[in-house]
Amino acid sequence: METIKFKIIKTKEQYDKYCDTLENLIMLDDKSVQDEIDLLTLLIEKWDSEHNTLNDLDPIELLKALMDDHNLKAKDLVEILGLSKGTISKILNYHKGLSKETIRILSDYFKISQESFNRPYRLINEVNRRFRNASLMNTKKKKVEVR
Repeated sequence: METIKFKIIKTKEQYDKYCDTLENLIMLDDKSVQDEIDLLTLLIEKWDSEHNTLNDLDPIELLKALMDDHNLKAKDLVEILGLSKGTISKILNYHKGLSKETIRILSDYFKISQESFNRPYRLINEVNRRFRNASLMNTKKKKVEVR
């Protein structure tokens, strides 16, 4: 009788071990281990969906956390996403939103669901940034006489 090689993940240590194993199997690029890759992926995704707090972060905070975890810099995102340095800077500084294609690439690269990046978050509007109170923009101003 064949023993079970992988079991339901119950601890963070087991999760980390399975992630390392999965990464090593993927690096082998051997089709004979595809069933193990599929099973580990399923077990890891199950653990992630039950234990991750990714939903607590807005998409940009999440992206920055993932970049930190993977030792990536903004210049690395230029290559991964195929975007300019300026566009990456605008995204990371909340001046530009994530496009559907960017969300797809990020979710594939980091192996997390697209929903994690496809949530609403506030952008900094360049035009109105210098106004402290936007309600003042459309009010008539009283003329003050200088004597």
